[in-house]
Amino acid sequence: MSKRIYTWKDNKALELGKKTLVMGILNVTPDSFSDGGKWNTIDGAISHMIEMVEAGADIIDIGAESSRPGFEAMTADEEIKRLSVFLEPVLAACPVPVSIDTFKAKTAEFAAARGVHLLNDIWGLQYAQEPGKMARVAAKYNLPVIVTHNRTSNEYDGDIIESMREFFAKSIAIAQEAGLTKDRIILDPGIGFGKTTGGNLYVMQQLDKLKEINGQEYPMLLGTSRKSFIGNTLNLPVEERMEATGATCVIGILKGCEILRVHDVKPISRMCRITDAILEAKQ
Repeated sequence: MSKRIYTWKDNKALELGKKTLVMGILNVTPDSFSDGGKWNTIDGAISHMIEMVEAGADIIDIGAESSRPGFEAMTADEEIKRLSVFLEPVLAACPVPVSIDTFKAKTAEFAAARGVHLLNDIWGLQYAQEPGKMARVAAKYNLPVIVTHNRTSNEYDGDIIESMREFFAKSIAIAQEAGLTKDRIILDPGIGFGKTTGGNLYVMQQLDKLKEINGQEYPMLLGTSRKSFIGNTLNLPVEERMEATGATCVIGILKGCEILRVHDVKPISRMCRITDAILEAKQ
């Protein structure tokens, strides 16, 4: 595991590499593919956040815009309007670091100015409409940023892993140009983004080949929770994908992932703890 310690002015801290960390998903959207509309009140959001932390979440990831397949993008102002209702109350009540799931620099700036701890960018600092802007926000606030592999097509001319490595190398270069140091970068293979079902399965198999980019190892976040590649592989609806999600998470740990982004925190946290214990066991 890649080892890092992040600290913030509000005395929150996050240690990567000591154990597998669990990121609990807090969608304050009406339309997310799995839990849209469940937590989009302040009381509901805070209650669910507390429930996830008590169940073992080390990070809470707030999303105000769905990124489900076929979603319609909101403007940054619309996203901020929705997020503004929840962000500060959740930050005030949350005992663990909070990340913001957005690919828009204006939304990231809004969240960073209010004390969010990490940025989670599904376009990996390469959102075509805002070249370089997200990286500059991350650098301005010196925030760790989760760099997710993504693309508009799921067809690849060559090897998908090599294409992903090139994508990450470009993201890292963008970050450095903006003044963000390499120790602030966390990679995410982007399961469910720009890949076919078969492509997602293959990337899961090859995860360990993505951790080192240009001679440097980076921590990796894996987000497979309830995703359609599971449903397509097993012919299961969203509400019946927890066990298969757990299997992908265990594989992720074995392949070197440091953070798992999930909806079902309690069972996945237990799977992480036993997997970590087995990997660390000594006679």
